[in-house]
Amino acid sequence: MVVLDLLGRRTTLRILWELRGEPLTFRALQEACETNARLLNMRLAELKASGLVEHGEGGYCMTAEGRRLEAALQPLLGWAKQWAKRDPDGFDAADREQSGQER
Repeated sequence: MVVLDLLGRRTTLRILWELRGEPLTFRALQEACETNARLLNMRLAELKASGLVEHGEGGYCMTAEGRRLEAALQPLLGWAKQWAKRDPDGFDAADREQSGQER
């Protein structure tokens, strides 16, 4: 499936995760994703071409289709939180902070 190929590419899910809130500028998104400009440009182009992300005045944001994907991925977040409780050593500090987990 094409969408699974796209989602499996490096940083794609991270970009979508960071765009779950307010729109972000390229620099803010690059910093949040901890990636280089070349890779971020490539992934944003793919996400825009797939109709999941758009660029507007406020920066990059998810489209309505991107929000539908976000909703579909919510069960994965729930699973990840349960997994983190089971295996806290597999969860790094940033993951703990984002999910509200303590070590």
